[in-house]
Amino acid sequence: MENIGGVALILFIMALVFVIKTINVVPQQHAWVVERLGKYHATLGPGLNIVVPFIDRIAYKHSLKEIPLDVPPQVCITKDNTQLQVDGILYFQITDAMRASYGSSNYIAAITQLAQTTLRSVIGKMELDKTFEERDHINTTIVSAIDESAANWGVKVLRYEIKDLTPPKEILHAMQAQITAEREKRALIAASEGRKQEQINIANGEREAAIARSEGEKQASINRAEGQAAAILSIAEASAEAIRKTAAAIQSPGGADAVNLKVAEQYVGAFGNLAKTNNSLIVPANLGDMSGLIATAMQVIKTQPAASPAAAKVVTNQVSSKV
Repeated sequence: MENIGGVALILFIMALVFVIKTINVVPQQHAWVVERLGKYHATLGPGLNIVVPFIDRIAYKHSLKEIPLDVPPQVCITKDNTQLQVDGILYFQITDAMRASYGSSNYIAAITQLAQTTLRSVIGKMELDKTFEERDHINTTIVSAIDESAANWGVKVLRYEIKDLTPPKEILHAMQAQITAEREKRALIAASEGRKQEQINIANGEREAAIARSEGEKQASINRAEGQAAAILSIAEASAEAIRKTAAAIQSPGGADAVNLKVAEQYVGAFGNLAKTNNSLIVPANLGDMSGLIATAMQVIKTQPAASPAAAKVVTNQVSSKV
């Protein structure tokens, strides 16, 4: 009985091993390469897979996820013979598990070495200043060069990123001095531009102020001229109205007597003023001239009844001139 029990245990263990060897569960985003009798047989995808025990074996297991690969720093020589230490990182993904298994003995080392050699070639074609400006160009060139060769290894290179560009200390000091000089230059230019703009603003302000003052003086002169013209016109209109009223008064009853009286008053007043000149007494040669002048003035008024109102003014001027 003990022998039967031992045999059953052995058979159970063999059956368990057989089941374990037969059933394989592949995780998501993984691919397993199966060899049958030492030759590639199939690639197992995610999920439950059955293989023939002791004939088939899982030779390689690959992850299909995106893998970051740190490329070791290396010293590159630029076009202007300057040493530059470059550090980068590469992202790749296995797209063909069979090629990744048999295309290269070590595809990771192959990708790393290819990235370094391509980087040295690209940096050698560029000057030092351009390497800092053309990072995108460097990354794109390296990805294109590696991806073309990595296709035979079942690997897809997704992108390459430069982590750091480190020139020698002497170059760093020189670059810092250059940057400082450029900043000081820009500061001086900005200050001079500010002073220039200030002078322009002041000149524009003075010009606008002068124009405003001249416009004000011009308007004031126009206003004064218009005021003087209005005053002269008002005086002329008042004089004309006075003459018209005088003429109308002469034509009215008793107007002639009033004129006689007015002329006599003016004559006497003018004579009195002449008599006071130089403290000398002046006596008219013919005292009858007064009555003659008055008579002449009245005769003119009588002979011109239809004359314009200016006639009275003419008579009065004649009398005054003769006096």
